[in-house]
Amino acid sequence: MADLADLIEARFGLASETGRDMAADGVLAQILRRRSYRRFSDEEVPEYMRAILLAAAQSASAKSDLQQYSIIDLRAQDSKDRLAELCATDWMAGAPVLLVFCGDIRRAQRINEMRGKDYAQNTLDSFFNAAVDAALALQCYVIAAEGAGLGTCTISQVRNDMAGVTELLGLPKGVYPVAGLCAGYRGEKRDVTLRLPPAAVVHTDTYDDRGLEADIEAYDARRNAIRPMRQLMTDKYGTADDYGWSENAARRLSVPEARHGFRAFLESHGFDLE
Repeated sequence: MADLADLIEARFGLASETGRDMAADGVLAQILRRRSYRRFSDEEVPEYMRAILLAAAQSASAKSDLQQYSIIDLRAQDSKDRLAELCATDWMAGAPVLLVFCGDIRRAQRINEMRGKDYAQNTLDSFFNAAVDAALALQCYVIAAEGAGLGTCTISQVRNDMAGVTELLGLPKGVYPVAGLCAGYRGEKRDVTLRLPPAAVVHTDTYDDRGLEADIEAYDARRNAIRPMRQLMTDKYGTADDYGWSENAARRLSVPEARHGFRAFLESHGFDLE
């Protein structure tokens, strides 16, 4: 019978005794098994379940209890189609549930106006707090959805065309998309993706990446042993004999994302960023 150590080994591709003899069930096992799904069955998610999952999202931690986020629930198929077009991600349109989690300081500004107080926190820190609040709510939704038997996939591409997405969702100044989320009953089988080894991510007391090169080379080898990655940007970099996760990441990071005008959008959309 599987235990948590088996799930940890599957997650990192490394031998582990952590969690040995602890049954692979409950929330810990659910999180260790989690994976992204991009294909969903035709089964609709019942309204009561949609409401429960949104309530779970709103149960997330929030900075100073300010709850500086909003969630846009796209129901109309033409809206889903348009968002998928803006994100250049066709499969999004077929997701039974399609949400966009937004950072939101507008609500706080309106509350201060209601209470006759100046709003003095239109700062870079407030922008950051709102983004974190939205991300925490999104992750709570993901955990709840997977616990209910659904599959999910987060989507950063909602920031590719900020003007188009803002118009589609009717986002006023002070509200901006952080990430999209697709959810539904699973329509495909997916493997667990190997994650970076804890040695490369978890630091004790102080940051120490002296072993990074060796850690990354070993990580590349473990991932390639399972499934070699499709090579990107071969017209620019050619085909590499040794192509792993790190080369894939380096190629992606070597060119600006389509969303490189994000700061300019925010400054025109009600954020001072001081």
